[in-house]
Parts: sequence; structure tokens; C-alpha cells
Amino acid sequence: MDLFVGTSGYNYKEWKGPFYPKELPNKEMLAFYSQQFNSVEINNSFYRVPKPDVVVKWAETVPEGFQFVMKATRRITHFKRLKDVAEETEYFVGIANELRDRLGAILFQFPPNLKKDMERMQTFVDLLPPRLPVAMEFRHDSWYDDELRACLRGHNAALCFAHEDDDTAELVDERFISTADWGYLRLRGSEYGEQEMKVWSQRVLSQDWDRAFVFFKHEDDGLGPKLARGFLDATGV
Repeated sequence: MDLFVGTSGYNYKEWKGPFYPKELPNKEMLAFYSQQFNSVEINNSFYRVPKPDVVVKWAETVPEGFQFVMKATRRITHFKRLKDVAEETEYFVGIANELRDRLGAILFQFPPNLKKDMERMQTFVDLLPPRLPVAMEFRHDSWYDDELRACLRGHNAALCFAHEDDDTAELVDERFISTADWGYLRLRGSEYGEQEMKVWSQRVLSQDWDRAFVFFKHEDDGLGPKLARGFLDATGV
């Protein structure tokens, strides 16, 4: 299994000192980050779709093998809620493809108040290019059933699991489920101790995946990179 581990975003001035050298220019953050981790989840693309030349520059800045995940624009997931989004989807996918072989996946995160609508979901996934790696994060309980999982498996789309502090072990067992030959995990808790890291690393490594993405959330105190490194240490990578 190829492991791609990192944080949600990288361009945070608060990380100077805890992670980045204090005097590092902002324009050199990505180059520095890509020497520490092999993947990053771009969240700003949710709020504002980057220009093609910006995305090309990202790809040119990082070493071979580095993988970006781009979070899909909220126009698709939150404003239009998957309805009549062919134009927006085609445009965003085109921007993401500017990354070429540095594109790891596109993450579609749906709002908590978007309830299950399989007709709408099926229409949406049919818009996606067949070989495009996509992960989907659902935040309403109604989506978690066999019908959705079958739909995702039919498109080799990963069911993203986002872990929060108050998630029970039963919830993890129920929702950390494979729907593709690759996986996607967002560890959003405020802290993970050494034992918790071992548990999560084993959960990931026990899957029959070709590759897996694991991202820790942005914290102003720079904890995200520390946790990402702790996860890598727990896996022995």
C-alpha cells in the first residue's frame, strides 16, 4: 500500500516556528512542506477555485511522487447541492487536471443538511470521468447504507471517513468502510496519542487498498504537521 499523509492546507503563517523556519518566505512554504510530507489536501479550492497557472506552479514546486488532493468548490456541493452542476464539475475537474500526475484525488464534502437523494447522486457521479479518483464525505446519517456504498463501488469512489473527537468505536466500525481500491481518511480530532495513532495506522494498513490518503486538520499552533509525523512513525514508514 502506498501511503500519502499530510495536513489540510499548508499556507499558514501561524506554523512559522512550530513547523516552518521562522524566516521562511511564504512563497517557499509549499517547497518546504513537500520535503516533509508526500501529500497535501487543498481546502482553499472549496472557497475559491484557483487559476490554472497557480495549479501548474504547485505541481512544478513539489518533487516527483507528491500528491495533491483538491477539495471541490462549494458551488457544486453546498450552493447547488449536486443539482445541474455539469458545467461547474467539468470546469473544476479541468482545473484539477492541471496537476497532471501530481493529482491524487478530488474530495467532495457535502453539507450536514444534505439528506440522501440517490437519484441526484447517481446523476452527479455519471458526470465524473471514469478514471478520475474521487472521495466523498457525507455528513448526514441518511447516506450511510448499502445503496450508497454500491454506487460508490461502481465508480471506484472512496467513502471518506472524517473522525471527530466524540465519535464512538461503533461509529468508526460502521463507517470506516472500503468502497474502492484506495482509501481516504481525515483525522479531525484535537489530539491523538501514541496508542491512538497505532490503532488508526493499523486500521488503514489492514485494508486491501493500493493507496491511502490520511490528512490531519489545520491548527493554529502547528499541531497538524506534528500529528501527521506521528502517524507516519506509527506505521513505520
